[in-house]
Amino acid sequence: MPNPKGNPQNFEPIKSDRDKPLDGKLAFRVTKEVEEQVKAQDDPPEFCREAIQKALDEKKGK
Repeated sequence: MPNPKGNPQNFEPIKSDRDKPLDGKLAFRVTKEVEEQVKAQDDPPEFCREAIQKALDEKKGK
């Protein structure tokens, strides 16, 4: 039977080696095909972060 108070390791914050913390959240809708392609990546969240950052950098450069 699982512990009703939870696992103490679950309460520890996730450690990161990033310069800035990932404290923001985004959610948006995509087609099923795009969702499948993104989920097929090795690290989908990092893939999305890099793609968005690349698009923002390109837009900033123009």
